[in-house]
Amino acid sequence: MTLADKRLQRREIITKAVCGKGRKFSTITHSVTPPHHPTSILGAWIINHQYEAVRSGDGIEVVGSYDINIWYSYDKNSQTDVAKETVSYSELVPLSYVDPRHRSSTEEVSADATQEPNCVEALIGGGGTSVLIRVEREYAVEMVAETKVCVVVDPNYFEDGKDADFALDEGDYEDLDADLLEDDL
Repeated sequence: MTLADKRLQRREIITKAVCGKGRKFSTITHSVTPPHHPTSILGAWIINHQYEAVRSGDGIEVVGSYDINIWYSYDKNSQTDVAKETVSYSELVPLSYVDPRHRSSTEEVSADATQEPNCVEALIGGGGTSVLIRVEREYAVEMVAETKVCVVVDPNYFEDGKDADFALDEGDYEDLDADLLEDDL
């Protein structure tokens, strides 16, 4: 063992970090029955989306609701109306990565709608009495918790009379390939 190896020590630091991540895209079809038999669909949209994230088993559950509004004509296209319906949902997003050393009592979960619920298709169905709405949505979830990080320290580093030099020399990064860098850093 060298002198440098004898001087170095390991320390475990407890810190908050992202300890789990997941993403899920889904498509769902809702059936809305307006008060009148629709002749044609003039428009369909989703508003008032609200949601929250809850830890659930092996993943994170996104629980929420939104309003579906359908503008339609009836009575042989002679009149129009808007049908409104509030839909509640629960979507389990599995975690593709989980740090096995995290402290489960410190878990905090969050969800981000990377694609807000959006109506991609509206059709008259159910023998002409209802409207079928196809909705797409996508969520990215994260779990933050306390975990341990192991670092190597030299307890005598500052006693040697040396100052820590964290300055960057010009050209330190000129050999980096920009295509290899991650966008979200």
